[in-house]
Amino acid sequence: MNLLKGRSARAWTGFAGAAVALFAVAPAALSDFRLGLLAKYLCMAMVAVGICLAWGRGGLLTLGQGVFFGLGGYAMAMHLKIADAGPGNLPDFMQLYGTATELPWWWRPFGNPVFALAATVLLPMAVAALLGLFVFRRRVKGAYFAILSQALASAFAIWLVGQQATTGGTNGLTDIQGFFGYALDDPVNQRMVYFVIAAALLLLIALARQLIHSRYGELLVAVRDSEERVRFLGYDPANVKLVAYVVAAGMAGLAGALFVPAVGIISPALIGIVPSIEFVIGAAVGGRASLVGAVLGAIAVAWAKTALSEEFPAGWTYFQGLLFVVALAFLPGGLASLAKVLRRRGATAPAKAAVVTVGEAA
Repeated sequence: MNLLKGRSARAWTGFAGAAVALFAVAPAALSDFRLGLLAKYLCMAMVAVGICLAWGRGGLLTLGQGVFFGLGGYAMAMHLKIADAGPGNLPDFMQLYGTATELPWWWRPFGNPVFALAATVLLPMAVAALLGLFVFRRRVKGAYFAILSQALASAFAIWLVGQQATTGGTNGLTDIQGFFGYALDDPVNQRMVYFVIAAALLLLIALARQLIHSRYGELLVAVRDSEERVRFLGYDPANVKLVAYVVAAGMAGLAGALFVPAVGIISPALIGIVPSIEFVIGAAVGGRASLVGAVLGAIAVAWAKTALSEEFPAGWTYFQGLLFVVALAFLPGGLASLAKVLRRRGATAPAKAAVVTVGEAA
C-alpha cells in the first residue's frame, strides 16, 4: 500500500512539474518560432505515448502509425480548408488541379466541425479495429505484424499521391489559414494552439498511465510474455492486443489533427514509411516501456532531426538509423533504463570483488 502511495505521489509530482514546464517555463523562455517548433515536437510525443502502450507494454511493433497520424491530420485539414474557402466555394487546390464544380461527396461531412473533430480520433480507431481484427484473429505477430503495418503506411501514402484532385497529391493540403475562426498567422493564436497541444499531451499521458497500471495493463503484459498461458486462463489475447492497438491509433490520429494547425500543412511525406519509423525511433531511444522516456525520446529525436538535418541534410537519415540500432543493441530499454543499468552494474561489482576475495582466502 505504501509503495502504491509513493508511486502515485511521484506520478502527481512529475505531472505537476511537466505542466509547469509546458505552460509556464516554455512560453516564457522560448520565442514564438521556437515555441511553434516545440508544439510540433509535442505532437510527435503524443504518438510516442501510444507506441509506449502498444509496443512497450504489449509487444506490438507498430511501424504503421503514420497511417493513423495521417488520417487524423487529413480529417482536420479537410475541415479547415473548407472553412478557409468559405460557403459555396471549393478549396484552392481543387480549383487549380481539379475539374469538379462542387465538393466530392466524401468531403462534405467534414464541413461540419463536430463530425471533423470526431473523425480525427474515431476514423483512425475504426481503421485500426478493422485491421486488428483481421491480423490478431489470425495470430499474426512479431516481424510479420510490423511488415504488414508498414505496408499499410506505404499503400496509404501512394493512394494520397494518386488523388491529386481531391487530396492535393504530393503537395498535400497546404496553406491552412484558420483554426475554428482564429487566424493562424496571429502569434497569440499560435500560442493558443501550443497550449491546446500541451494540454492534449498531458491528458494522453494520464490516460496511458491509467491503462498501464490497471488490471488491463497487467493483462497486456501477460499477453506479451505468454499468449498461450493467457488463453489457458480464459482470456482472448486478440482482444487484449486489439484494445492497445486501437487506443494507440486514436492517440496518433489526435496528434495528426493537432499537427495541422501547428504547422499549417499535411502531406504524404509526413505519413509514409519514413515518418512511421521515426515515431518508433523516438520511443525506442527514450525508452519504449516508460511513458516519460518515450515522450522525452520523441521530443529529443524530433529536435535532433531539425537541428542536425540543417547541417547534414544528406547524412541525417543514416545517423537516425544508427541511433535506432545502437539503442536496441546496447540499451534495449532506452535512455530511461540507463539509471537502472548503472545501479545493476554498481551492485554486481562488489559481489564480484567478494567472490574473488573468498577465492583467494580459500
